[in-house]
Amino acid sequence: MKKTLLVGAVLLFGVAISLTFGAERAAAQGPAGNGAAAAAQENSHSLHSLNPINWVKKDSKNSADASSENRSDAENKLTPSLQAQGLLPAGATATDACVPFTSLDGCLAALHASHNLGVDFNCLRADATGVHTSANISGCKVVDGEKPEGLTKAIHQLKPDANAKQATKEAEQQAKDDLKGIGG
Repeated sequence: MKKTLLVGAVLLFGVAISLTFGAERAAAQGPAGNGAAAAAQENSHSLHSLNPINWVKKDSKNSADASSENRSDAENKLTPSLQAQGLLPAGATATDACVPFTSLDGCLAALHASHNLGVDFNCLRADATGVHTSANISGCKVVDGEKPEGLTKAIHQLKPDANAKQATKEAEQQAKDDLKGIGG
């Protein structure tokens, strides 16, 4: 009799446990039945997603396309101003000068630093970006390889007697001013 009672108690306890955990699983899976889709939709908006992909806002346009369009527009607007400042020759465009740069403000800073320090822009661009374009850089002290050095290191490489940090800071401020001038 004790064995039957013990087996019955264990079975009853097992059923109670499975019902409890089964109910918790069902609750964790969300509502079922009529209105389940609406309730699930409401819950998905109230909780934050743990997926970082969902943290990025999505536009109707591809963001890479939009940013390249914005950059192209900014480069077109900047070209006359950069030519007037003597940063670009009359036949050159900001688009051509800035191709190897990942950011437009980085390109503008390099243009300003080149002009301010009297350093060949093609040399500075090659050192800063690690990209060797078709421009003649045979007379440059360009670091071997295609590793980007950054503007400060590139300035120091090409003009060791200059205060590279200060020159970079000034050139970056001038680049910001250029972008403000076009509403960027």
